[in-house]
Amino acid sequence: MYGWSGKILHIDLAKKSFEVEHPDIDTYSFYLGGKGFGGRYLRQCATLPWDHEEMVISIFTGPLTGTISPTSGRAHIISKSPLTGLIADSSVGGKLATRLKRAGWDGIVITGKSKTPLGIVIKNSKIYFKDAKKMWGFDTNILQKQIKPGNASLASIGPAAENDVRFASITVDQHHAAGRTGLGLCLAQKKIKYILVDGTGRCKVENPDKLKQAREDIVRLTAASPVLMGQFGFASLGTGAVYDLMDNRRMMPTDNFLDTNFKHASKLNAAAYAETYATKRHGCLGCHLLCKKIGTKNKERFTMPEFETMSHFTALIGCMDTALVVKANERCNYYGMDTISAASVLACRREITGIDYTRETLLSLLDDIALGRGEGRELAMGAKLYAEKMGKPQAAMSVKGLELPAYDPRGAYGMALGYALSTRGGCHLRAYPISHEIFRKPVATDRFSFSGKARIIKIAEDLNAVVDSLTACKFTFFAATLEEYANAFEAVTGIETTAQDLLKKGEHIYYNERIINAINGFDAEDDDLPDRFFTLAGSSGNKINISPINRGDFLEAREKYYIIRGLDSGGLPRKDKAQSLGLLRETCGLWNNL
Repeated sequence: MYGWSGKILHIDLAKKSFEVEHPDIDTYSFYLGGKGFGGRYLRQCATLPWDHEEMVISIFTGPLTGTISPTSGRAHIISKSPLTGLIADSSVGGKLATRLKRAGWDGIVITGKSKTPLGIVIKNSKIYFKDAKKMWGFDTNILQKQIKPGNASLASIGPAAENDVRFASITVDQHHAAGRTGLGLCLAQKKIKYILVDGTGRCKVENPDKLKQAREDIVRLTAASPVLMGQFGFASLGTGAVYDLMDNRRMMPTDNFLDTNFKHASKLNAAAYAETYATKRHGCLGCHLLCKKIGTKNKERFTMPEFETMSHFTALIGCMDTALVVKANERCNYYGMDTISAASVLACRREITGIDYTRETLLSLLDDIALGRGEGRELAMGAKLYAEKMGKPQAAMSVKGLELPAYDPRGAYGMALGYALSTRGGCHLRAYPISHEIFRKPVATDRFSFSGKARIIKIAEDLNAVVDSLTACKFTFFAATLEEYANAFEAVTGIETTAQDLLKKGEHIYYNERIINAINGFDAEDDDLPDRFFTLAGSSGNKINISPINRGDFLEAREKYYIIRGLDSGGLPRKDKAQSLGLLRETCGLWNNL
């Protein structure tokens, strides 16, 4: 077997034991890795509550991980979300995937619950359970200094997860976060404080020369991309390079999405951060893009905010202090708390109460959320439940309970459709329509039209499901295509493959997620946007008119998507479609729950 190690580690925390699964090549070829394999194991327990002892949390590599295939060093973590009740998943960078693969494991599937806090240590084929009672309560920065992982990869949770914050995240290798959907709380419920992984093996590649050529093709294409490698691209400024662009396009979520233009934006962009904090390039192990930015000041090194954090901790909550944004980002990272959801629930609170934030009140509220104090306990539920509790449900800017990121959908109708249909809630990464609506890659589309968007969204969801299963980085696909990655996959595994073959695999991976969500009661009623976007205009200007989205056009596009995706008119999976995709061959009894 090439590409895969042929081994999946199953850990039972209740018994402090583990077993090894050896899937056959057909199973590997069907699920690929990453998101695909994670969805396989989640579906087997999909009807259980997120905090049930037998609920799984999985960490998977992909067939390209551990090879010279570009941007292949990402891991995919999957469970059931305590924030939304949907799939909880995140593609996360750092060294985790590569170290896990080199330890000889394609993935880890964890069930059960420990009675006391513990750490899981994986050193090649050896598995150890370590007492972590004294580390419970440590923030992720202190834990990093305590453990001193060296070349090993450390994934850990902070106080936010330990104090039941619904949007708690997992910190990987100090600078990377498995954010959104509450995966940190999933680990905390099982009493896992950290997972430490080190491996010294190598991944077998069937055709090294062909893989070298595939790598050269991908690197050449990314080198020619101004979005990625230009003076103002991701490699130079990180994802914060998008900040000015979103504001200029009148898509900057301002004052909790009441407006779409922030008049102070020009002084708060990525270039301003780079100048003030002398940022350095950093990234996932083996990545040539290095889009993560590390700041330096007074001999200290710290993780710089990503675009979503820059936007939400300024425009969304009415803040003009970049130093406060950096401090809020640092505090969230140390606590292990998703910055998008944290800023969103604060924006929701600001709209409901009418009270602006000072530096002191903002940081104090972040402390209260993470440490489970006072009002922080209510904010820790997330914007949707907080707004409902306050009697103002319309103030929660979320889809299916997941707070919206920093792209206003009134300025990009593909994004509007992508938000509504995403299987994990308000997520821009499932389909990432910004690529063609704003960056105009691979081809430009009219951002103020739903024409053709249903099919584009469906294809993009399938593509990104493959990307998260191989695994690779979505940013690479601003320049490279699935053709180049099909060549890389074939070179690594020896399995003859085309781009269309991979896209078909992405279709069944994504359809499986629609099945999981349907089993849990989600349907067309949930595939929707907050009313605000259909009734309130954005901030027009610069000859750009930001009108409310026409609800009739939106619903028509959604219906077209259901047809193209193979769903019924209620947004539910069809059994014949599932069967055609091979999704009834395992756990088919679950279909009775639909």
